[in-house]
Amino acid sequence: MIRQKIVAGNWKMNGSKASIDSLLSGLCAMKSSNSEVVVSPSFPYLSEVSTALADSDIVLAAQNASHEEKGAYTGEVSALMLSDFGVKYVLLGHSERRSLYSESDQVVALKAKAVLEAGLTPMLCVGETLEERELNQTLVVCERQIQAVIDLLGVDAFSRMVIAYEPVWAIGTGLSASSEQAQEVHQSIRAFLAQHSESIAEKIQILYGGSVKASTSAALFEMPDVDGALVGGASLDAKEFIEIVKAAG
Repeated sequence: MIRQKIVAGNWKMNGSKASIDSLLSGLCAMKSSNSEVVVSPSFPYLSEVSTALADSDIVLAAQNASHEEKGAYTGEVSALMLSDFGVKYVLLGHSERRSLYSESDQVVALKAKAVLEAGLTPMLCVGETLEERELNQTLVVCERQIQAVIDLLGVDAFSRMVIAYEPVWAIGTGLSASSEQAQEVHQSIRAFLAQHSESIAEKIQILYGGSVKASTSAALFEMPDVDGALVGGASLDAKEFIEIVKAAG
């Protein structure tokens, strides 16, 4: 089955009005692509970026969402609020949220529920640390993180989700899994989902995230189970990000 590739830029806590205006100017001049191109700015810039993308094919994502719909949760942002700004995707379970802010598998699953109920698409991030990889726990960790969502929502929820495999040891380190290593994990994730639903496993898009660069992306996108990329630092450079999009086709 041919699955459309997704190239998503996670800007993390970077940018200013001036730098984002410059970045968007470069991205909006990009030629159309067969891949879906996504950008994920920090919350304060969602409105500005949404407006700037109105006449483009680039899709908007948010970097996080609360599992609560509304209420006395100072500093939180609900999925329903995000829907007001034309957001399509919401990153959930990013390793930085799991490690720095102690988000458990169960909390991430609750967030997925809230995002789906708001009519948005969760982009569920899963992946292992270097220690877990060295202990051959990669698949155990990824399956546990996915299983938490299945336990709460059922496997059918994945028909409205995207998965991003991001080996924690390759994020912001300059290291990157080889295309063959990425394929092995992506294939295993798909096989795990197939135990619950073969049709969902076949259709779901699984992205790779972990120090993705233009120079390495072409080989990555040739892998049959790699359906795109979640790009960190390279997404802040319009020329570099566009080259990654071109590599995706």
